[in-house]
Amino acid sequence: MVLDPVKGTVFLCLTGIGIMGNILVFVSYVHMFQSTEKKPIHLILAHLALTNIGMLLSKGMPKTIEAFNFGNFLDDTSCKVVVYLARVSRGLSICTSSFLTMVQAITISPRHSRWQRLKLKTPQHILSSMLFFWILNSLISMNLPYYIKSINSVNITQIKRGGNYCYFVPESQITRWIFLTLMVLRDAVFQGAMGGASGYMVLLLHKHHQHVLYLQNSKLLYRTPPELRAAQSVLLLMLCFLFFYWADCFISLYFTFFIENYSKILYVPEFLTLGYAVISPFILIHRDEHLTKCCHTQ
Repeated sequence: MVLDPVKGTVFLCLTGIGIMGNILVFVSYVHMFQSTEKKPIHLILAHLALTNIGMLLSKGMPKTIEAFNFGNFLDDTSCKVVVYLARVSRGLSICTSSFLTMVQAITISPRHSRWQRLKLKTPQHILSSMLFFWILNSLISMNLPYYIKSINSVNITQIKRGGNYCYFVPESQITRWIFLTLMVLRDAVFQGAMGGASGYMVLLLHKHHQHVLYLQNSKLLYRTPPELRAAQSVLLLMLCFLFFYWADCFISLYFTFFIENYSKILYVPEFLTLGYAVISPFILIHRDEHLTKCCHTQ
């Protein structure tokens, strides 16, 4: 293993800042949900922050320790837990972000719209959806514990792919394609739903903008409802998610097929993996006035 203090310092800063921001968002939204102005969407945002924390702990911390060359601190069980948590957290991030977009689109839809029938009015509906996401992503990643080991337990020449601490035992082609298909199908379904809900929100926000221009021309005062301001924040959050997701996919594929050794090329794929988890809490803090006030109070 090679000592890389620059990479370690960057990962340490990103992971530390991201974890602190997500903890602040998580605690704030839980506090807001327990207050008089509780909203089901607060639970979704708190769950998104919790998912980001899991992603940063399972992805950022091992990379930091690896870069500083602190030695192999993971045994077989620890490798299984870390890699499994990283895969589940990634899936939960996709599902929760998509769910957040759909719920916000339903929230700002007109009262006479048929989409209002799908509105989740109780926290039990939100918690049931979150439980479904956990079960779904746990099942999709259930093959990982059988094919992950620490490099302490085998000859290092057996390593085929993976990090410096953990590696993947070669698995059968059938098993690999089954779980890969399930992951691709999950990503396609939830990102398709995210795209449709985002497009619907853009249409509603455009109509609202035209209405505001009409009122301004008529010299009438109009204040933007908080639901529409929240929709704008969710759209910004989704654009951030899509940017990091697809940038990570394309750059990782490009480096895999066209560049043999990309470990020194700014570690771009590794940083992109953490980008959304680091930036998203600060987007929420900047855009949500109630969250900002709650953060100042705490």
